[in-house]
Amino acid sequence: MNASKSKTKGAVKTGPLRSLLLLVKSWRFWLKITLVVLLVSSCVLVYLDAWVRYKFEGKKWALPGKVYSRALDIYVGLDLKETAFKQELESLGYRAGRKLAGPGTYVSNGQGRYMVHSRGFQFWDSREPARRFFVSFNQNQISLLSSVEGAELNIVRLEPLQIGGIYPKNYEDRQLVLLQAVPANLLAALIAVEDKSFYQHHGISFRAILRALKANISAGAVRQGGSTLTQQLVKNFYLTKERNLARKAVEAVMALLLELHYEKDAILEAYINEIFLGQAGRRAVHGFGLGSQHYFRRPLAELKLHQVALLVGMIKGPSYYDPWKHPERALRRRNLVLDIMSTEQVLPADTIAIARRRPLDIAERRESLTTNFPGYMELVRQQLQQDYKDEDLRTEGLRIFTNLDPLIQAQSEKSLAESIQHIEQQWGEKASELQGAIVVTKTGTGEISAVVGGRDPRYAGFNRALHAVRPIGSLIKPVVYLTALKQSRQYSLASLISDEPVTVQGPDNELWQPNNFDRESHGDVLLYQAMAQSYNLATARLGMNIGIDNVLATVKKLGIDKKVPAVPAVLLGSIELSPFDVASMYQTIAAEGFFTPLRAIREVVDADGQPLTRYPLQIDQRFEREYIYLISYAMQAAVREGTGKSIYQSLPNHIPLAGKTGTTNDQRDSWFAGFDGQHLAVVWLGQDDNSTTPLTGATGALRVWRDLYSHIGVDAVSFFQPDGIVYKWVDESTGLLSKEMCQGAHYIPFIKGYGPERVAPCRRRAGSWLRNLF
Repeated sequence: MNASKSKTKGAVKTGPLRSLLLLVKSWRFWLKITLVVLLVSSCVLVYLDAWVRYKFEGKKWALPGKVYSRALDIYVGLDLKETAFKQELESLGYRAGRKLAGPGTYVSNGQGRYMVHSRGFQFWDSREPARRFFVSFNQNQISLLSSVEGAELNIVRLEPLQIGGIYPKNYEDRQLVLLQAVPANLLAALIAVEDKSFYQHHGISFRAILRALKANISAGAVRQGGSTLTQQLVKNFYLTKERNLARKAVEAVMALLLELHYEKDAILEAYINEIFLGQAGRRAVHGFGLGSQHYFRRPLAELKLHQVALLVGMIKGPSYYDPWKHPERALRRRNLVLDIMSTEQVLPADTIAIARRRPLDIAERRESLTTNFPGYMELVRQQLQQDYKDEDLRTEGLRIFTNLDPLIQAQSEKSLAESIQHIEQQWGEKASELQGAIVVTKTGTGEISAVVGGRDPRYAGFNRALHAVRPIGSLIKPVVYLTALKQSRQYSLASLISDEPVTVQGPDNELWQPNNFDRESHGDVLLYQAMAQSYNLATARLGMNIGIDNVLATVKKLGIDKKVPAVPAVLLGSIELSPFDVASMYQTIAAEGFFTPLRAIREVVDADGQPLTRYPLQIDQRFEREYIYLISYAMQAAVREGTGKSIYQSLPNHIPLAGKTGTTNDQRDSWFAGFDGQHLAVVWLGQDDNSTTPLTGATGALRVWRDLYSHIGVDAVSFFQPDGIVYKWVDESTGLLSKEMCQGAHYIPFIKGYGPERVAPCRRRAGSWLRNLF
């Protein structure tokens, strides 16, 4: 009995002790758990802190390379149509009005006089300030340029047009703006609508969370968010689109860390450049700077209150409030923003009331493209990749200034598309699915003014201007005749050459027997006339006499550095080149024998405007000017009296032009290459499948060229007559010397010391005795 009591009493004593021991053990366990949690949380916090600081202080965004056109330099005496000037202003987003309303506006009196307030621009070589100036036009030329105060101006430079970009792989695009450059109305609207306590909280706002919770419970649905601007920045800048409580907690912590390290203004500036505002095809529009250009086609600083309110309102849902797709919905959202600004007393009520009555005032919607000129942009990329890594082009914010002329580019696209349409209407099925390409350069510098890769210039696919390698046909003939003219002792423009049938036996015993286009031979003809009339037989005979290797050497000196088979057919254009290659070759002729590589790019600067690479003019005199003068005369004859004479159907016939038509076998390719005193243009028409067309060079490509130049204007070919050139009157049937009053006499240039010496019999022209009398 006592023993039993003793055991029971011991058990009672040991029970509380055991519980105490278990409690101690449990406390140690939870302490460990707590320490582990604190350690992990600290590590996470340290990691998040490092990540926040690393990304915010480092390179925040992958900035695309921006590509710009040439800038329009305005000066007295510049040949420029008034309509072209107005088109330039409109393409840059200038707004017409009754008075100047700040940069990016202009006034026209309707009589050729404009008052303009330019925006200014940081070029690679200097800063062009914003200016207010007058410019007047007289007969397609600038006749006056002065400041609004009346001081004469030597030159004014308009800002270039952004023609495209080289984008990061995620296709995010933005135009960075500094906080001090953001309109005050935009900042006020943004804070009033998105985070009215922005300057009071430390990253998260419990008051905003409670307010949003109350509103959502009352509405029975999610109507408001409690996120601050800082949290929104963290969500967009650091985190994924995933939505859960853990991510929300991370967002809150990172917002606190961001506010701990950085000033409010730095956070606000990052938000302004990060916020997503819409989609332009594959390109994502981020930031208010680019949003302003996307929706209004003007810089952010030029926006009015009603436009600023629309951008702020779109933050809630850029697709849902897209003003092009849903204008009424966008208008309601914009007005709600204005109402909130009124409630918060951001601006006077009457100012907001005026803004509410304004329309959306957005720009006309453009195609959702990464570039407006894919043909030219491909050429820019090709030339850039010789000097830059692709990653640098996509992410370092480089600014690339090119030689593209927006006016000539636009007209080239229009001339090609409309001419092909007219040809298809004329020929029906025979000319269906016709394609084409154009390359335009400046004759003196090799700067590329325009590239059109197909009849649909916005299609970023096969670029025929660069990659359609086709036989060039009779475009080779100036090369053959230039080679002959270099042999001054044997050949001149007045040399008689035979246009009789010719047969050449090849190494495999095959016979090459070319024909003229008209299937007839023309006996003995003057050399320049054979070129002008594009006689195949005469050209083949001449080429065989002077040597195929010599002709190919001239091809290389003209700028074509590719291996070409030395076969007789090359004399009639079996050589296959792209329109760009042809432009390179003809450029040397148009530049009076000076070779210069064709250049799409002028300058590259970094994101801070510091020069990186210049692409200066490179000149190499490949031919003596006397020989180029002679072949230019023959090419002028080709469009004056030869196969290209239809060029003057719509161009002034008193202006000398030079060019050459080209047609390949079975009329598969239609070519024309020609130049005036300012520009060289090469045009190709044909089928992508290389099938036949009903076109010759004169009935196809020349029509496009003629239409282009009738709009951009023509300037006379004015080669300076070298000292080694003299003119003589020559009889067209014999090539012997003649006189002005004799029938069939032509005034032809010769290399001094060479040419005919014998005199042909003279039959006076009708009425020549009367001219001699007076």
